[in-house]
Amino acid sequence: QVCAQLCRRPCYCPWVPPRCPRGSPLVLDGCGCCKICARRLGEPCDFLHVCDQSQGLVCDYSSASAGTGGTCNFEDDEEGCEVNGRVYREGEVFQPSCKIQCRCLDGGFNCIPLCQEDVRLPTPDCPYPRRVEIPGKCCPEWVCDAQDQRLLQDAMAAAGAASPLLRFPCQEWGTEWSPCSATCGLGFATRVSNQNRSCRLETQRRLCMRTPCPALPAAFPA
Repeated sequence: QVCAQLCRRPCYCPWVPPRCPRGSPLVLDGCGCCKICARRLGEPCDFLHVCDQSQGLVCDYSSASAGTGGTCNFEDDEEGCEVNGRVYREGEVFQPSCKIQCRCLDGGFNCIPLCQEDVRLPTPDCPYPRRVEIPGKCCPEWVCDAQDQRLLQDAMAAAGAASPLLRFPCQEWGTEWSPCSATCGLGFATRVSNQNRSCRLETQRRLCMRTPCPALPAAFPA
């Protein structure tokens, strides 16, 4: 009945098809007559102005009053997720911010960071690294405080003048020794330290032994 009231035969369509906004394909209207721009998620729709079915959208009349059009929405049987008031389809990838990327999955969403979460250890040329927000850039970056570096260099120079026999000409920094690699007998313990002539971070090793290994039985010679 609606088709008979709204659809004219034969079809009368404009010679030039409409120019659609990005993401809205050309489709046949509800009469199957003329090419129109498919309505997108959240846009108004009715019998003639159809939704983009390739995106799984249907015209939802559940919240519309009698005699008015509906709104393009996902089908009820299709799972999706809602983030910040926006609904995403199952499997759709989106970025709530420039720092994370998320994927809609099983009614929820999984996110991964897009900024590197690396850790910068202190070095002689950068003893006080810190992460700061750079204007115009999304991800924070590591910078060195020139003032702290200059103060450290002055302190090192003063210490060198007061004690010419200083073993390490830089501020000592290192991790604790790791547990012994062997449960019995000789093994190795490691640490990261800058206590060397170049004052550069390096991995150091030393021998260690928790307990002596038990003697083998006489039937099994060493």
